[in-house]
Amino acid sequence: MKITIIDGQGGRIGRTIIEQLKKKHPDLELYAIGTNSAATASMLKAGADYCATGDNAVIVNAADSDLIVGPIGIVFANALLGEITPAIAAAIGASKAFKILIPVSRCNHYIAGCDDLPLGDYIRSAVEKVDSLL
Repeated sequence: MKITIIDGQGGRIGRTIIEQLKKKHPDLELYAIGTNSAATASMLKAGADYCATGDNAVIVNAADSDLIVGPIGIVFANALLGEITPAIAAAIGASKAFKILIPVSRCNHYIAGCDDLPLGDYIRSAVEKVDSLL
C-alpha cells in the first residue's frame, strides 16, 4: 500500500502524521511530498521513507497512491497561501487514492459536521483511520 502524506507551509501537520504513524507502525513505508522544501524537510526529519518537493512530485505520486493524507487545503486550488496550484488540487482530486483530509479552518471554508476541535485531535483521528485501513 502506497501511503502519501502531502503538506505545505512548514510541514507541521505532515510531520505530526508521520511521527504518529511511524510510532505505531515503524516498518510502514511513507511517502512525504511537500509543496516547498521546508515542508519536505520537516516530514523527512519525522521519519518519512521517501521525500520529494513541488508540483510535479505531487502530481506523479498522487497518481499511484493508495492513500493520501493531508490538510483539507490540498484539494483547494490556491490554498495554503497559494502553495496549492490548480494542477496539484486537480491531481489529488482525480487520484483514485482514498483521501484522509484534516479540516483546518484557515482556507476560507466551513465543513458542515466538523466540530471545532484542536488540530491534534483531528490528526489523531486521521492516524486512527489509517490504522483501520491497514
